[in-house]
Amino acid sequence: MKALLRTLHAPVYERRLEVLLKVLGDCLPRGESLLDIGCGAGTLGDGLAREYGLEVRGLETNTREGCAIPVEPYDGETIPYEDDSIDNVLLADVLHHEEKPERLLQEAGRVARKRVIVKDHKTGTFLSWPRISLIDWAANVGYGVRCLYRYPTAGGWHDLFRQCSLSLQEERTSLDLYPPVLNALFGRKLQYFAVLNPITPESE
Repeated sequence: MKALLRTLHAPVYERRLEVLLKVLGDCLPRGESLLDIGCGAGTLGDGLAREYGLEVRGLETNTREGCAIPVEPYDGETIPYEDDSIDNVLLADVLHHEEKPERLLQEAGRVARKRVIVKDHKTGTFLSWPRISLIDWAANVGYGVRCLYRYPTAGGWHDLFRQCSLSLQEERTSLDLYPPVLNALFGRKLQYFAVLNPITPESE
């Protein structure tokens, strides 16, 4: 069953990868460093390194063999880097799996020198919760990843960012992330993307 779901999800993931590479490439200057938290097999980070000349490394609670980028294990709570030590921190479809997303987001803001980038889901449209829950389950059950089925509204994301001392630089409240038919059901306004800047005493 899990192998079948991974096979069925493969073309969906390929389209997602293509779109995210373009979206992320538009907001990341060449040559900067990027920490991809919850990077999985490192495919997205590897694409960013190849296409945009970024210095990419990853963190994972469950590291995989043959990862496409350098990956370090971590405990899911404390990011093992010094303050302001990485230009950019990426959280791509990670925060909705966290029991306490604010804890990880605060850690991301601590180590990010320039930007924290969040790609996730949002509710607030017609039948948004069951649609997101279905695609979330389908994307993760094949890999044994636990789903909590908790997705903020756009306003909920804004409240979380303020709580974590992050200011909103750029926001996209709709993404055409999947192939056409699936995109109509599970993409567009169910997807959320934000580029955030850590708030420092100097910037307040």
